[in-house]
Amino acid sequence: MKYLDEYRDSTLAEQLSQRIHKATKHNWTIMEVCGGQTHSILQYGLEDLLPETIELLHGPGCPVCVTPLELIDKAVAIASRQDVIFCSFGDMLRVPGSQNDLLGVKAQGFDVRIVYSPLDCLAIAKNNPDKQVVFFAVGFETTAPANAMSVRQAKTLGLGNFSILTSHVTVPPVITSILQSVDNRVQAFLGPGHVCSVMGWKQYEAISNHYKIPIVITGFEPTDLLEGILRCVLQLEAGEYKVENQYARAVEKEGNKVARTVVEEVFDVSDRMWRGLGSIPKSGYKLSYDYADFDAERIFQLETISAEEPAICISGQILRGLKKPHECPAFANMCTPETPLGATMVSSEGTCAAYYKYGRIGQTK
Repeated sequence: MKYLDEYRDSTLAEQLSQRIHKATKHNWTIMEVCGGQTHSILQYGLEDLLPETIELLHGPGCPVCVTPLELIDKAVAIASRQDVIFCSFGDMLRVPGSQNDLLGVKAQGFDVRIVYSPLDCLAIAKNNPDKQVVFFAVGFETTAPANAMSVRQAKTLGLGNFSILTSHVTVPPVITSILQSVDNRVQAFLGPGHVCSVMGWKQYEAISNHYKIPIVITGFEPTDLLEGILRCVLQLEAGEYKVENQYARAVEKEGNKVARTVVEEVFDVSDRMWRGLGSIPKSGYKLSYDYADFDAERIFQLETISAEEPAICISGQILRGLKKPHECPAFANMCTPETPLGATMVSSEGTCAAYYKYGRIGQTK
């Protein structure tokens, strides 16, 4: 299968592993940004192919994980209304809020629907003029264009019964936040391939230059990740720092200009709360003034809802690469994929969920 089998070639993976071993002379810590990258690293056991002197840190790039508890509670509150049809991607339905989740609301008889595109919600709104149709718009820059398109199309169609509950976050500010922390351990990044396919990689040059840190935009298959690690190691050992694009088959420097244009039209950059990490300045999107009438938080007046994470959960430290799942006292006992306590266990792409799924419960590397 083109663009799949060739990137899972075991011979090539072994060759890349040997090159990494040969190039590595010092201890290095490298963070992969995307949850999909973390998932592949654990699924294919890539850490076992690396020298003991290389430690991979697992970053904050799982959109389900970082959607704040408070937004889940707001989604539950909206979905629990008789006059609402609440639409969401399926992976958000079982993410726990403080008291309930969307799947529980659906089980209670309220109209909660799984959709595969926010544009599907427009047809639902047109066919149900006596209901308010709300879409749970979460994710990174990858999902923002389609969500922006749905709002722009709703305005064009004059749909007054459609809105979105927005929890969009963006990658560069959280990378900057990690690098600015006093306990930062990251020495190089495997950059977010999917995000850069939309936004490009140009904006990462300023981060690399300012913090003097290598950033290699990387794909999600085993040889993608090993090549990304090799490129990071070569820069680190040479004392260099720059942005490289390993994922050239999908990513261009300027990204997808059409997608970026619709995002910039519909959304404004805003401060945003991250589950497990707190508020990060200018790290998200909110609807712009021209599209504020489609803001579900404004329509349903949810400002009074707030929530706090369980004190035992250390997901914030895991998302910043300071600790690994096995260092959490709740991991794999009080906190499991069936009973998640925090951000990194709530999604299948979360670090704790990946360690649990692939049997690395006692993994120390």
